[in-house]
Amino acid sequence: MEALREGPFEVEVEHRTLVIDGVDVPVLHARPEGMPKAGVVLHPDIFGNRPLFDDIARRLATRGLAVACVEPFARVGEAERAAAGADAVARFGWVPQLDDDVQLGDLAAAADILVVEDDVSRVGVVGFCMGGFYALKAAATDRFDCAVAFYGMITVPEAWQGPGQGSPLDTAAAVCPTLAIFGSVDQWTPPTEIEALRAAWGDRKDCEIVVVEGADHGFVHDADRPAHRAQDAAALWDRSIAFLLG
Repeated sequence: MEALREGPFEVEVEHRTLVIDGVDVPVLHARPEGMPKAGVVLHPDIFGNRPLFDDIARRLATRGLAVACVEPFARVGEAERAAAGADAVARFGWVPQLDDDVQLGDLAAAADILVVEDDVSRVGVVGFCMGGFYALKAAATDRFDCAVAFYGMITVPEAWQGPGQGSPLDTAAAVCPTLAIFGSVDQWTPPTEIEALRAAWGDRKDCEIVVVEGADHGFVHDADRPAHRAQDAAALWDRSIAFLLG
């Protein structure tokens, strides 16, 4: 994770549980010393909260951001999540069961932590892969001041379609200021869909699309992936943090 460079702030990190409609939702909360500059809610990729996101949250907090990272599959159950581990097939099978109202409600509850406990007036949402898919949707809820979506799906993939899933493209015109980052060879975000999103934002000077030539899915947030591009990742992290700070 060297691409996300550390800042000067000492950080406090805690793992806690939010009880939402009777469900225990794991949340990682990272806070810099002193007064945070802004807040950010993280939505992880399909593999959920894990040490990688502990590190991302901590590093963002060293840059002056208060951070809350929610577990996207809280309603699957802790034992089942542990048994599945990094089994992508199992996790992909859970996605059609997700409900936008529930997922976005969890993100809003995490934002409340930052507002109430960290006294921030500006809260952004950031997501990666599946999390970017939800960050694009969260950007249209009026709860967040800005959003950064790293290679988030622009429409609902066929295998993920379920009764509670809406398409980010359908609400794209209503988003808060949003930075969307894609790779040009990412099959999850084909060029036609990127152009459709660009068209939806045609008159939005506060929304930006970045397409990195030759980059594949997941090229920023996980240095262990073959697709990782350290130089591009470092530049995009800096750009994203500037966007979140406003």
